[in-house]
Amino acid sequence: MLDASQQILKGTTTIGLIFNEGVVLATEMRATMGNIIASKRAKKIYQITPRIAMTTAGGVGDAQQLARLMQVECSLYEMRRGKTMSVEAASTLLSNYLNQHRYYPYYVQLLMGGFDEDGASIYSVDALGGATREEEIVATGSGAPFAYGVLEDQYRHGMNEEEAKDLALRAVKSAMRRDTGSGEDIMVVVITREKYEEFIERGLQAPSPARPTT
Repeated sequence: MLDASQQILKGTTTIGLIFNEGVVLATEMRATMGNIIASKRAKKIYQITPRIAMTTAGGVGDAQQLARLMQVECSLYEMRRGKTMSVEAASTLLSNYLNQHRYYPYYVQLLMGGFDEDGASIYSVDALGGATREEEIVATGSGAPFAYGVLEDQYRHGMNEEEAKDLALRAVKSAMRRDTGSGEDIMVVVITREKYEEFIERGLQAPSPARPTT
């Protein structure tokens, strides 16, 4: 019999990388329930503040609840203090909240990335509240091993925005080719000092049916 974590955790691929002016976050959009594709338009990147976003891997309900919580807490922080929460502070808040619920954990693996007064940064946060600052690249979810193969081979310090977006797309597509929990289209978010940009990229194309031969 499967334990609770095996029943709730879902397959996915989410990645983050830092380029010379900001952060790129990318995820595919497939949601699964065991062997069933439950959704082909699953949202896995949530905007938390004007310049911070969070990617989600794991239970959909848990991820959505945490996204709503972080959006509210960051808005309250801005109203009370008159400034936007930093990426590090948002990651610490999320980490503390998850740690407080470790006996009844949220089944998630999260990335918090964005741009603040200290520049671009990405933090990886696990279900028990562990938070780690990632200096260059990071991948989570069942497709992470395949994505890392591309990221570690082709990432270089000082990449520009177009190079970073292209690498993010290639890394997610690599995971989609081998991980059954990852598929459909790809959501990409680019965050710099000047903008928060979100777009959808077509995923892997299905092969054309073979023509009948005589």
